[in-house]
Amino acid sequence: MSRFIRHSACAALLAATALTSTQSGPAAAADLPSTKAGPAAPVFTQWSPWMIRGRALVVVPQEEAKLRLGGAPVIGGDVDISNSVVPELDISYFFTKNIAVELILGVTPHNVKGAGALAGTRIGSAWLLPPTLMLQYHFTDFGAFKPYVGVGVNYTVFFNEKAKGGFDRFDLKDSFGVALQIGFDYMIDKNWGINFDVKKIFLEPKVKVNNGLVAGKVRIDPWLIGTGVTYRF
Repeated sequence: MSRFIRHSACAALLAATALTSTQSGPAAAADLPSTKAGPAAPVFTQWSPWMIRGRALVVVPQEEAKLRLGGAPVIGGDVDISNSVVPELDISYFFTKNIAVELILGVTPHNVKGAGALAGTRIGSAWLLPPTLMLQYHFTDFGAFKPYVGVGVNYTVFFNEKAKGGFDRFDLKDSFGVALQIGFDYMIDKNWGINFDVKKIFLEPKVKVNNGLVAGKVRIDPWLIGTGVTYRF
C-alpha cells in the first residue's frame, strides 16, 4: 500500500510540474524583449537661409524742390517727377529664422518737369539705380502668413541724364538715403509664396541745370509699392 502511495505521489508531482511548465511558457515568452523594429526616426530637411523675390514695382516720388536761379531763390519754383513701373529683384539671407538682410536691385526711369512757378517747363530725364540694403525682422508665429518690417540704407546712382526744354545740361548727384519697409510673404508651400511690400526712401539729391545756372536740392522721397513671387531655397 505504501509503495502504491509513493508511486501515485510521484505521478501527481510529475503531472503538476508539466502543467506548470505549459502555463508559464507563453507568459515567459511574452515577457522577453521584442526584436521587432520600431517606426523609423523622422527625417528633417536642412533649413536654408536663402530667399529670392521677383516683384513688379510702382515707384511714386513725393517731390519738392528748393532751387536757385543765378544764386537767387526761385520763389514758388518746384518740380514734378513722373511715376514709374519696373521689375525688381531682391535677395535675402537669414541669420536666424527672424533676422535677415535683403538686397534690393532695380532701375527706374523718370521725367522731370517744372511745377508751381515753373509749371510747363520741361527740365530733363534720368535713370535711377537705387540699390538698397535692409535689415529685417520676420514674424514667424502666424503659420503661412509671414509679415516683416525693415530699416536700411539706400544709395541712388543717377545715370543717362538728359536735358530737355532748351536746357543744355541736367545733372543729379548720387546720394545716400534712409529706407523703411513693411511687407509680408504668404507661403503656398515650403518653397513658393506670394509677396506684398511697401518701402519709403528718403532721398534728397543735389541738382544742376545749365552748369549751375539753376541749382539746388530736389527731395524725391519715393514710395516703392511692389508685389510678386517668393522662392525659399
